[in-house]
Amino acid sequence: MKTTTKDTTAAKAKSTAAQSGTKPASKTTSNGTVKAKSSAAEGLRELFVDSLKDIYWAEKALTKALPKMAKNATSENLITAINDHLAVTQGQVTRLEKVFSLIGEKAAAKKCDAMEGLIKEGESIMEETQAGPVRDAGIIAASQKIEHYEIATYGTLAAFATTLGEDDAVLLLEKTLAEEKEADTLLTEAAYNTINFDANDEGQDQE
Repeated sequence: MKTTTKDTTAAKAKSTAAQSGTKPASKTTSNGTVKAKSSAAEGLRELFVDSLKDIYWAEKALTKALPKMAKNATSENLITAINDHLAVTQGQVTRLEKVFSLIGEKAAAKKCDAMEGLIKEGESIMEETQAGPVRDAGIIAASQKIEHYEIATYGTLAAFATTLGEDDAVLLLEKTLAEEKEADTLLTEAAYNTINFDANDEGQDQE
């Protein structure tokens, strides 16, 4: 069979992506729409389960990221808030396992690209700030981005479960949603009560 220039270029691109560890770009059609994978969800239930696997991975990743945030924070209130939320997050992992069980699925994690990116951003913020109020403010900013992602995710999952008639799962997902909203409120209070102002004062002192 004759090999065309197009075939050779495609093969090289695939080889380069494999060597670099990057994922190949999404396949798109001529009008710009994304071509679905062979394993793509075909129904709401499949999308629901897939999304559960995604957030399950995300919560487990957070149980490893939160201790690092606490270790790099200096405000006692912030350290306490992070450690408290670590315990809550561990409970949320267990709760997700109950959701899987309720809907007759095995608990399995699927890498969450969004959470991976948010955690990496948090690490970058810590690298780019000096220890003290400024880093604390950065940790709060990174944490709230994570909370907002989780709030959106659990709200969507609860809506999916409601549509699918999984009422027991809805109750568990809404409980976690309430916890995420509370965590976001506590972080906002920590920022505006002292930390943001201390970070601002520190910057002015160095001018």
